[in-house]
Amino acid sequence: MAPSFTARIQLFLLRALGFLIGLVGRAALVLTGPKFASKTPQPVTEPLLLLSGMQLAKLIRQRKVKCIDVVQAYINRIKDVNPMINGVVKYRFEEAMKEAHAVDKKLAEKQEDEATLEKKWPFLGVPFTVKEAFQLQGMPNSSGLVNRRDAISKTDATVVALLKESGAIPLGITNCSELCMWYESSNKIYGRSNNPYDLQHTVGGSSGGEGCTLAAACSVIGVGSDIGGSIRMPAFFNGIFGHKPSPGVVPNKGQFPLAVGVQELFQCTGPMCRYAEDLTPMLKVMAGPGIKKLKLDAKVHLKDLKFYWMEHDGGSFLMSKVDQDLILAQKKVVVHIETILGASVQHVKLKKMKYSFQLWITMMSARGHDGKEPIKFVDLLGDHGKHVTPLWELIKWCLGLSVYTIPSIGLALLEEKLKYNNEKYQKFKAVEQSLRKELVEMLGDDGVFLYPSHPTVAPKHHVPLTRPFNFAYTGVFSALGFPVTQCPLGLNAKGLPLGIQVVAAPFNDHLTLAVAEYLEKTFGGWVCPGKF
Repeated sequence: MAPSFTARIQLFLLRALGFLIGLVGRAALVLTGPKFASKTPQPVTEPLLLLSGMQLAKLIRQRKVKCIDVVQAYINRIKDVNPMINGVVKYRFEEAMKEAHAVDKKLAEKQEDEATLEKKWPFLGVPFTVKEAFQLQGMPNSSGLVNRRDAISKTDATVVALLKESGAIPLGITNCSELCMWYESSNKIYGRSNNPYDLQHTVGGSSGGEGCTLAAACSVIGVGSDIGGSIRMPAFFNGIFGHKPSPGVVPNKGQFPLAVGVQELFQCTGPMCRYAEDLTPMLKVMAGPGIKKLKLDAKVHLKDLKFYWMEHDGGSFLMSKVDQDLILAQKKVVVHIETILGASVQHVKLKKMKYSFQLWITMMSARGHDGKEPIKFVDLLGDHGKHVTPLWELIKWCLGLSVYTIPSIGLALLEEKLKYNNEKYQKFKAVEQSLRKELVEMLGDDGVFLYPSHPTVAPKHHVPLTRPFNFAYTGVFSALGFPVTQCPLGLNAKGLPLGIQVVAAPFNDHLTLAVAEYLEKTFGGWVCPGKF
C-alpha cells in the first residue's frame, strides 16, 4: 500500500507550493502584521474570571455573586484582550447585560430554592461564546465566506438554544477558518485570530476563535464543531479542554456549512472550556434527547481502566515527526498512571494509523446511500450560486484580488485531484474497518487510548500551509467515529501549551471525560497566559 512514485512527486510539489506560500505569508506578517508591546495578554486579575462555569452557576444560584457582575467582568476582559487575539468577532454586550439583569431580578424574587434552580437552569447566568459558524439570533453566520457577509441569523442553532434554556448568556460569536475547513482561523471578513500564549502563533481551526477566547479568559464555556479536529486542535494549541462526542449524540442543526449524507454522521458539535468539570454538564445540556445514548452518570473507577498509548502514527511520510516535548509530556502521563494511579498501561503499535490522512479522505469522499457524491467544497465557496474556478482564483490571489483565502483555494484545487476513485475508496475503506475493529476490540467498554493531539505545539502563523496533513492526528478519530477529549498538560519551555488526546470506543464518552478531570487535577489543566 506504499504510495506510487507519481503520488510522491505530486505530494512533494504540493508541500513545496505550501512552503513557498508560507514564506510569503510569514514575510507579510513581519512587514504588515499587527504590532503589540507584549507577545501575550496581561494575566487575569479579576477572581470571577478564574472560576469554572459550574462554580459561577452555584455562586449565582446561592445569590453570593450577582450575574451582572460576572457578565461585566467578562465584557471588561474581552475589551482589554480581544484587540490582541481577535477571537470574538461580534459582541452582544448590551443584550447580555439585559439578560444578566433579568437573572438577578429572578433570583431576588426568591420563588425557587437552589435545588430547583440547579435542575431547571444548570448554567444560570454563566457567560458563553459561540463559534460564528453556528446560528445565534441577530448575529452574523458567514463562516468567514465573503459571499455570506450579510447573512444574519434569524434563530438559534439547536445547541445554542439548549444552552440558553439552561440559563447561559451568550456574549458574542468567535472567529473560524473560511468554511471551517482549515487549521488556521483566518478569513477575509474578520481577519486572523492570534494565540494568547504567543501572538505570532496560530490558534488552530476551525474553532480557533473559540479556542483563543477561552484560553485568554474572555469566556468560560463555548460551542465548537469538529469533523477533522476542529474542536481538538484549537483546544490543544490554546491549552484548554475540548470534547468531540460520539457521532449522532449532539444535534448539528443550525450551523453553516452543515455536512449532509454520509458525512453528516461524522460532523460533531461539542463543548470547549477551560475547566474539565464543565465538560460533562455542558454535554448533558447540548445533547438534548441524544444524551440517552451515553452513560455520563456511570461511576468510573480510573484504577480499573485499561490504558493504551502510542507516541506517533507509525511513520507516515505525510506528517511531521512528533515533537520531543509532546512525547515527554505523554510519557509523564503514562508513568503517573502506571506508578501512582496503579492502573494497567500498555504501549501499542497500531500499524494502520500511518494511513490516518487517507482514512479521513475516504470518509469525506464517501458517497451517500443513494450513490450521490458529497457536496463539493468549490460549490460551498460559491455558496451554491456564483461559479468558482480555483485556478483563476489562485491567479487573482497572487495579485491580491481574490475574496478567498489561500487555504480554501488550495483545497479547491486539491479537490479536483482527489476525485472519487472506487478502487482507492474500497481499499482504504477496508483499512478503516479493520482499524476500527482492532481499536474497538482493544478498548472495549473499559479502555482508553492516549495519543498526540498534533505532531507539534502551536506553529507560527502560515506554517500550517507547509504541513497541510498534520491535522490527520485528530482527523483519524473523526473517520473512525470515536469520542475524544483533548486535555492540556501545561506549557513547554517556550510557554506554548502541551496536551494529549484521550480516546474511547464509541458511546464511552464518560471514560474520556473522567480521565480529563483526573489529568487536570494531576497536571494542572489550563494555565493563564501571561504568567509564564
